[in-house]
Amino acid sequence: MILFERHFGEGETLVIIHGLFGQSDNWTSIARKLGEQYRVYTFDLRNHGQSGHDEACDYTSMAHDMVETLDALGLDKIHLVGHSMGGKVAMQMGLLFPERLHSLLIADIGPRYYKPHHQEIIEGLNSIDIEKLGARQEAEQTLMEYVSDAGTRQFLLKNLYRTNEGAFKWRFNLDALTRNIGEIGQALSEGICHVPTLFYHGENSRYVIEEDYPLICAQFPQAEFKVMKGAGHWLHAENPTAFMETTVAWIENN
Repeated sequence: MILFERHFGEGETLVIIHGLFGQSDNWTSIARKLGEQYRVYTFDLRNHGQSGHDEACDYTSMAHDMVETLDALGLDKIHLVGHSMGGKVAMQMGLLFPERLHSLLIADIGPRYYKPHHQEIIEGLNSIDIEKLGARQEAEQTLMEYVSDAGTRQFLLKNLYRTNEGAFKWRFNLDALTRNIGEIGQALSEGICHVPTLFYHGENSRYVIEEDYPLICAQFPQAEFKVMKGAGHWLHAENPTAFMETTVAWIENN
């Protein structure tokens, strides 16, 4: 599948991929700023944003989408940044297609198995009767019963849009994500990736902790680690300046 993309700037190529329920548009401000130094692409992964919908949601399929899209854009080797689910796609790229990568920056995720923990979000999204929805506020009112954090609700509702006919639709493929949510937490396939990889994680997040380092290093022997002080899982949103500075330093060193 060839993915929807946005691009900014000129120079060495950097690709950024989003996490679950996200889309390329979430990264526009960071991509524009990094575009002052690099040719920056942001992709919508399958079943997200403006990319195609498909029944499969596994990491191997998503890694193949990445390569197909790079080929269509005429891009050979890239620096690749991935957050959360996007980080797992990036790691799978490193395991399957290391020749396409100069370096990896993995934002707040590891290669291990994660127990399903998005059930309330999935339930809340499915409780919104999209066919009868008359206003965005109605969707938020319904979602409030399942998702208490206002920022998370706004993040999710950025995927809600009106068609030319005035009906509401989701950008993501909610049916496929609901059926395959267990795939999102699966451990990556076996293998060793020798691409230089920075695991950049939030101090207050539990997605990557020091106890994970030996497992990560076994599969990514060139791994380095950096912790963003005071940040949680959404480190790029909590401190975009530090995130961009770290990204630039990593690319310049690799």
